[in-house]
Amino acid sequence: MSTRLQVVIDDEELDEIRKVARRHGLTVSEWVRQTLRQARRTTSGGSVERKLAAVRAAARHEFPTGDIDEVLDDIEQGYLGS
Repeated sequence: MSTRLQVVIDDEELDEIRKVARRHGLTVSEWVRQTLRQARRTTSGGSVERKLAAVRAAARHEFPTGDIDEVLDDIEQGYLGS
C-alpha cells in the first residue's frame, strides 16, 4: 500500500530540489523517496546516553587480549584439554 505524503516548502526550495533531481535523472518524487530512505539509514536509532552506558558496562569486564594467533592457540588448547 502506498500513502501520499504532502510537504509544504517554498518555491525557491522546490526549484533547487527539481534541479538536483534532474541532475540525478530522477523525478522529484523519486529523489525525495531515495533521500528519505538514506536519511533513515544514517539516522541513529538509539540515544547517545544508552550507547555510552553500554560501552561503559562492557569496559568494566576483562576479556582476553593479545596477538590473535596466540589467542586462537589458547582457545584451541582449551578445546584439546577438555
